[in-house]
Amino acid sequence: MQETAGITPAGEGIGGVVWNILGQTYKPRQLSANSFAFDTLFPPGTFVPPHIHTTQDEYIHILEGNFEFLLDGQVAHSGPGDLIRLPMGLPHGIFNKSSAPVRALFWVAPSRKLFELFSRIHNLTDPEQVVRISAECEVDFLPPPG
Repeated sequence: MQETAGITPAGEGIGGVVWNILGQTYKPRQLSANSFAFDTLFPPGTFVPPHIHTTQDEYIHILEGNFEFLLDGQVAHSGPGDLIRLPMGLPHGIFNKSSAPVRALFWVAPSRKLFELFSRIHNLTDPEQVVRISAECEVDFLPPPG
């Protein structure tokens, strides 16, 4: 997939696409073989459990609100304007433990299978199905601690 020139209008996903991923809203903003960017909205109490992107570097620019991260076993906090860098292979989890929504722009390089993953898990409610499909798309969720 080749990058194309153009404008993705504010508040929209490419082609009007909006995904519901376990209560979070994701809108694809840019897609090429080299990178994939998506706007997210995490309501209070939502999270992405610890996982690893085995084939991608991931970046998160916080636009509104505050995230708590688990970065390679360490807790970190971020707020508006912060940029989080997650090299491929680094275990990380993303949590909105606040009482306000968090909006952030995520992107990965290269894009690999993440667009496919989000398309396949849109509106799924079974976490086991999400974990299985994620592994097929090169995102490995870690077992719960204990």
